[in-house]
Amino acid sequence: MAGAACALYAARAGLDVRVVDRGPVAGGTTGAGEGNLLVSDKEPGPELELALLSARLWERLADELGTAIEYEPKGGLVVAATPDALASLSAFAAGQRAAGVTAEPVSATGLPGLEPHLAPGLAGGMHYPQDAQVMPALAAAHLLRASGARLHTGWTVTGIRRAADGTVAGVRTDRGDLYAPAVVNAAGTWGGDLAALADVRLPVLPRRGFVLVTEPLPRMVRHKVYAADYVADVASDSAALRTSPVVEGTAAGPVLIGASRERVGFDRSLSLAAVRALAAGAIGLFPFLERVRALRTYAGFRPYLPDHLPAIGPDPRVPGMFHACGHEGAGIGLATGTGQLIAQTLTGKAPELDLTPFRPDRFDTDGGNTR
Repeated sequence: MAGAACALYAARAGLDVRVVDRGPVAGGTTGAGEGNLLVSDKEPGPELELALLSARLWERLADELGTAIEYEPKGGLVVAATPDALASLSAFAAGQRAAGVTAEPVSATGLPGLEPHLAPGLAGGMHYPQDAQVMPALAAAHLLRASGARLHTGWTVTGIRRAADGTVAGVRTDRGDLYAPAVVNAAGTWGGDLAALADVRLPVLPRRGFVLVTEPLPRMVRHKVYAADYVADVASDSAALRTSPVVEGTAAGPVLIGASRERVGFDRSLSLAAVRALAAGAIGLFPFLERVRALRTYAGFRPYLPDHLPAIGPDPRVPGMFHACGHEGAGIGLATGTGQLIAQTLTGKAPELDLTPFRPDRFDTDGGNTR
């Protein structure tokens, strides 16, 4: 998705763009995502600023592309089980409001009006009308089509071409060389591997997550609904399995159930412990799900960077190299803002957000080169 958005905005800025992908469109992390476009789970700071910019751009793209990307501005609902959790959620939302987020308190008695099938006994919640959703594989495909970029699927990048002065001159692939004065690393979870081809360090790690998909249902979950402790799980640095219930309906009917996080490398094997925890958490929020069949489960790998911020912008270690990766679980939502910022820097314009927090070389301690 990040690559598709970079292609779209770079092409609209007047650049000639090629997209190289070793697999099919949305064949990696994008195709394993839920399509969340969230501001609700982000604390004030650079990621939230990027999320707000991205949300505005997604709205414009939805107007342009119509229903093709299944854009749903359905809003989010964060619920708290106890008064203490509700107090923490309210304090978190107060900081978000100061940063431009719309966050509306919901009392315990007001929850059924937003979600009639929620479990009783919750202390209250927070409604975030700016949260939305797209169907990620469709959205990536339509953004690429709208870009007009030349697409090379099934091509594997094997090296970064460098000119005599060290600047980027294109990429080497298993199908031949492509020449360009700028290369954008939008390889997601594999962004660290691509950076290494340019002899620079970018410590992207895979963080596995599972999604449960139910049988198609009438619309019984209206919003993206999650428990307040989800935010803490997103911010956690733990490699161990962490789960917190996230439940949302889709335009096609199935309910999507998450979210789990663990660092196990690129191990795709089924974790029964993770799937059981997802099911139990979802039933705790929506008891009717106990009677619903889960049709399948799938796994994906979030591109995790140690400070939970993506790498966006030019790499000062390799002139002509740009990065747009490491968004962890927020890459679908943050893709549009990332693409616009990349296009602005590629064309020499001042980016509309300060890119300093996203500097690709911020993890260096020895000058940056890996060898």
